[in-house]
Amino acid sequence: MDKQLLLICALTFIIHIIGTLAYSVRIAGIRTRRIAVSLALFSILLLLSRTSNSFLGPFLAKRVETGIAQHGAADALLLDFRWLLLSASLATIIGAILIPTFQRAFCLAVEHFQVHRSVPKLLLHAVFKGGLSYLKTSASLPNPANVTGLRQKTGVSASMTAMNVIATALWTVGVFAALYAGVLDPSVRVTSSTLSSIINGGATVMMAVFIDPHMSGMTDDVIEGKIEESQFRRAVVWLVGSRLAGTLIAQFLLVPSAVVIVGVAKGL
Repeated sequence: MDKQLLLICALTFIIHIIGTLAYSVRIAGIRTRRIAVSLALFSILLLLSRTSNSFLGPFLAKRVETGIAQHGAADALLLDFRWLLLSASLATIIGAILIPTFQRAFCLAVEHFQVHRSVPKLLLHAVFKGGLSYLKTSASLPNPANVTGLRQKTGVSASMTAMNVIATALWTVGVFAALYAGVLDPSVRVTSSTLSSIINGGATVMMAVFIDPHMSGMTDDVIEGKIEESQFRRAVVWLVGSRLAGTLIAQFLLVPSAVVIVGVAKGL
């Protein structure tokens, strides 16, 4: 693995670990009873994710262009995309392990913000003063009870879990498939690179219309005392597990999705 591919894998890792840690923000909001502040502070990390995403596209597109120029590099580029999807799966696993630590540290950040009401002060405090102590006092491994109790009621149906698997798989593979389509047929590579929405558009709809509203409703139910926090945590475990399954299934969807995009690009 060369330095360029390592950098692209690192950007993919950042995007997916932040996406996984987003589940812990709801838990922190429940603990602090400050959902709006928790989501607002998490937007700082979303900026990092979006910045990584803005660099990922050009770097990966450049690698594809270079590979196309080198005859016989299609197999090597396919392997590159496999590594990127593996990075997404690895980020999801590590993110799942870090959820308890991140949730506790995030609760401390919310409490600090409530006192000072300043994001710059919070960032300075985290970087230069309390950052290490936050991590030291917050470090924790996932509670095995959240896994062993998965058979108990969670509030997340099998259909919702399956939907999260499909949505994650499509969202993970969308951009990669669009770029790999250009490898399969370089004559339509520019058109193909703009057609990622054909694959991840459905994922966006499922997340926005079904999954996110359902989790928001469960979050409010916990705060109102309608369901227990332990039940919500089990729901998070199911969703994180389905997210991991989605990144793994994306490996199998890469080539078929790219073939679909090539067909659409030729038909335009």
